Amino acid sequence: MHVSRPSRSNGNAAAGIGPHRPRSKPPAIRREELLDAAERLFLAHGIATTSVDQIVAAADVAKGTFYLYFASKERLLDALQERYVRSFCRTLAAAMERRKPDDWLGRLLAWVEAAVAAYLDQRALHDVVFHKAPVSDRHTDSPAIDQLTDLLSGGVRAGVWAIDEPRLTAVMLFHAMHGAVDEAIAAQRMNRRKLNAALKSFFRRAVGRGVPA
Repeated sequence: MHVSRPSRSNGNAAAGIGPHRPRSKPPAIRREELLDAAERLFLAHGIATTSVDQIVAAADVAKGTFYLYFASKERLLDALQERYVRSFCRTLAAAMERRKPDDWLGRLLAWVEAAVAAYLDQRALHDVVFHKAPVSDRHTDSPAIDQLTDLLSGGVRAGVWAIDEPRLTAVMLFHAMHGAVDEAIAAQRMNRRKLNAALKSFFRRAVGRGVPA
């Protein structure tokens, strides 16, 4: 009776070597998985009660792997803040890009609507990742303000509106948007249509374009 012998490839696979051996994930992916795991745990349980041990367990990595990417839980939180801001700005940029390059007012109003939606849709995450950040650190140096400054400056160069201080105007408009959304949330009077209309009217007046007929 002929007995087949196990192939070399099967033996290698059983030993965990050879072409089917699981490979380490690229560092960028591993880092994102740690951030994803931390984000889920922070949202569910809060930052203070979430440990590094819980984060690495949720990400299915060794504890030492965590420290290859983040010196501490606080540095991971910094990375979550940066990721939030990048995502927020990408959303605003995409909304503006749906308007023609020379439609300065349309791009400004698209920025407003996208900012309100992004803030409200990610409110829980925003509140978690920025829970300890001083107000001055949260917004004054925000890439979103840089983005709005560029938009206002472009409109000034195109002669669409007259703004003496595009950066200062951007800071004030950003805080107006943020404050209006916070007030609507706190007062439990959330009506996105009315909120967007009020902010768009305010932004129009700020750049000297008034209210549409």
